[in-house]
Amino acid sequence: MKDELQLIQYPENSDEKYNLDFMSLENAKKVQAFHASFPVYKETPLAVLRETAGLLGIDNIYVKDESYRFGLNAFKVLGGSYAIGNYLAQKLGKTLSEMPYERLVSEEVRKELGDITFVTATDGNHGRGVAWTAGQLRQRAVVYMPKGSAAERLENIRAEGAEASITDLNYDGAVRLANRQAQEKGWVMVQDTAWEGYEDIPQWIMQGYGTMGYEAYTQLPEKPTHIFLQAGVGSMAGAVAGFFAGVYGKDRPIITIVEPDKADCIFRTAKAADGRLHFVTGDMDTIMAGLACGEPCSIGWNVLKDYADYFISCPDYMAAQGMRILGNPAAGDSRVIAGESGAAAFGCVSEILRNPRYAQIKERLKLNKTSRALFFNTEGDTDRENYRSIVWDGIYGRPV
Repeated sequence: MKDELQLIQYPENSDEKYNLDFMSLENAKKVQAFHASFPVYKETPLAVLRETAGLLGIDNIYVKDESYRFGLNAFKVLGGSYAIGNYLAQKLGKTLSEMPYERLVSEEVRKELGDITFVTATDGNHGRGVAWTAGQLRQRAVVYMPKGSAAERLENIRAEGAEASITDLNYDGAVRLANRQAQEKGWVMVQDTAWEGYEDIPQWIMQGYGTMGYEAYTQLPEKPTHIFLQAGVGSMAGAVAGFFAGVYGKDRPIITIVEPDKADCIFRTAKAADGRLHFVTGDMDTIMAGLACGEPCSIGWNVLKDYADYFISCPDYMAAQGMRILGNPAAGDSRVIAGESGAAAFGCVSEILRNPRYAQIKERLKLNKTSRALFFNTEGDTDRENYRSIVWDGIYGRPV
């Protein structure tokens, strides 16, 4: 049926699992310490939606709200800043622990490094984070965006001092364009999509996302029974899943990955279960712009195939529903302003809990009155015009 979600369970790998040392608790503490060296650092809040959870039929809901991150309205800056910091530290022959923000912006270090240009492709949030970091560290950024990108997101990137433009390519085409420019002009590619020969920076980006997971872990008053993570290329999902799988071991929560059905490359890769990555091509015209990625990150997939339990492909109206519920929770709960991608996983789960059509999926996921679910709102209203259209005008409602 059109506009219906799909769920699959990936075959459990009983052999040796992917090594999670790079996302360990110890490493996450080091990553968080680097982020905390920035003057604007402040831990983002963990919203508790217990009343809303009760209405939906579960015990509690926690939402890590990244709309407050560094004043940039999204989590992505965590990955870009940590990767750029690592690159600069290595160029100086140092470890990042020796190069906090104060050292990286010093005149002495600036002269030693010279002028460096960082280039990336983005739907908005990642590019803004790279542009912000480059500006903070007194370097230059060039950003390419796929066709259909919101003008507001473009202007937000330019406001950080970057050279930015919207191309006539889809997301993965913009990634290839950025990589060609890096190779031809000697720029440094900062992308969370890994491929053969390009793995260090994507891994650093994933480690950067670990600050979000680490903060949530320290803020949680109890262990969640479920963690739901939205995915684009799978780097954020792989990072957070890997962190919590490492922390909790065999007793980890049930981890489920959610993607838009028009850009579900992780879901397709899991469904095929043939040892190969599977791509989505074409325009991928989902409202979840930050998740409109057709080619999985190999490192992210390596984590998810071993540590995620379920994979879901869901239609756009569920993300829109999530935006409306988070912005208008039950009385007594904190309001969460979530953009289309930030609300994707929550919206999907709210539909599973509310719609009798998905009773069997609810049962498979073991969602019941004792469940405590953790979500990550990875972006706020980064495209305010579209946010208002969805929340005020009710577009992308549930199909009749």
